[in-house]
Amino acid sequence: MYGQITWHGHANFEIAVNGLNILIDPWFEGNPSAQTKSSELDRVDLVLVTHDHADHLGQAVEICQRTGAHLGAIVEVAGKCKAMGVPQDRIVNGIGFNIGGSVEFKGVQVTMTQAHHSSDKGSCAGYIVSLTDTGPNIYHAGDTGIFSSMQLWGELYPMDVAILPIGGVFTMDSRQAALACRLLKCKKVVPMHWGSFPVLEQNTEKFRKELKKFAPHTDLVSLQPGESMPLPVLQ
Repeated sequence: MYGQITWHGHANFEIAVNGLNILIDPWFEGNPSAQTKSSELDRVDLVLVTHDHADHLGQAVEICQRTGAHLGAIVEVAGKCKAMGVPQDRIVNGIGFNIGGSVEFKGVQVTMTQAHHSSDKGSCAGYIVSLTDTGPNIYHAGDTGIFSSMQLWGELYPMDVAILPIGGVFTMDSRQAALACRLLKCKKVVPMHWGSFPVLEQNTEKFRKELKKFAPHTDLVSLQPGESMPLPVLQ
């Protein structure tokens, strides 16, 4: 076992892998689903931000300032975070990176993918986090609708775990997310971006039914906020 993935509600995930603690979209304060406060996190090594909407940027700046974590984001969002107080030497690559690009951080490779959504600065993104040698590939799609290039990412990076939005309205709904699993050929899927607001899908039952139709070989891991799942051991 390499570590675990913890869901803090909405799109906020904590990945413990290869001795590192990685946060993606660390929205704690103001997040109605979060069971943890950002101040309770003792160690954070890397913070990844998919886009700069408040419910995704969250407490990224404060966490980096308090813990000394590095920040990874698309160039324009990285610049915004620098202006908000993240030291440049704590920004991955000094200025961030961009869609299709990969960076290595202490033995973990992070590849930025496209995501179809809106943002204030730059473009929206997703991330594939993988151990550079034999470890699992974890795909956090960010806020996005379905797009056919998911199939290409699945071919390039065999997906052990895909973290996909299912809430609808602002992102993919359950049907789109189930088809995305078919494109990605992911072994496991963790649904996100549901239940945090009344307008969103409130449970994962519809997704479970759609997954059986579109991607029956993908295992659903339906976490509740604050729950964790172990990362898979690769054969």
